[in-house]
Amino acid sequence: MTDRYAVIGNPIAQSKSPILHTAFARQFGHDIHYGTLLATHETFADTVRRFVAEGGKGMNVTAPFKLDALEFADTLSERARSAQAINTLKFEPDGVHGDNTDGVGLVGDIQDRLGVALEGRRLLVIGAGGAARGILLPLLQAGPDYLLLVNRTEHKAHDLLGERRRAGKVEAGPLAAVAGGRFDVVINATSASLTGAHLPLADSVFAPGSLAYDLVYGDGDTAFMTDARALGAARVSDGLGMLVGQAAESYRLWRGSRPDVEPVMAMLR
Repeated sequence: MTDRYAVIGNPIAQSKSPILHTAFARQFGHDIHYGTLLATHETFADTVRRFVAEGGKGMNVTAPFKLDALEFADTLSERARSAQAINTLKFEPDGVHGDNTDGVGLVGDIQDRLGVALEGRRLLVIGAGGAARGILLPLLQAGPDYLLLVNRTEHKAHDLLGERRRAGKVEAGPLAAVAGGRFDVVINATSASLTGAHLPLADSVFAPGSLAYDLVYGDGDTAFMTDARALGAARVSDGLGMLVGQAAESYRLWRGSRPDVEPVMAMLR
């Protein structure tokens, strides 16, 4: 019997999730069908319930429904609870389980595909919106020496870090707090690159051998990646590897098998 999965969002036609999960299933010979579901905030819950009633096994959740999914789930993973946002739902006999695989996808891409260890490093995360929510806990669990979260609106950075803040270890501040600091990994979690906007990066922000990572992905270098190269970043990457990695973790959650992301990355490129 074919197992059914889907991604829900608005808009949703542009989603690469059906391509990703169909490719993952092909690696294992799994019989699945992965579709797309369009909804509104008003119809989100009914759309998910209908999918479950029709035999749905699991669902990915994309913008703007990651908070709607948080309210819908019966149980949460530690990652979802920390992020207060959900991108993966698993439908089980005893209820709906919610998880957030964004941060695992990011950390895996940085450490496994790019070969940059995060333990003992100085990390800078720019942006405290929805994209940053899911990545903070996995980044901290990777054991960095220091993590600074900055945002144009400073209180949002402080709110997002919450009780994780520790002087000299995990801190939040305005964009200006970056001045004078040097970081081994700089992560752009803002949406600036979607519009080609440039971030006001300090000249000294990139340490020797540093990585600049943009959560946004596209056909070529983003504005952030271009600026990072000019300011001395040794390596740059867009977020396509994170996209594939978070999808692979969702697939593992549903099916118990972790796909190989490399051939899927090559296919998308």
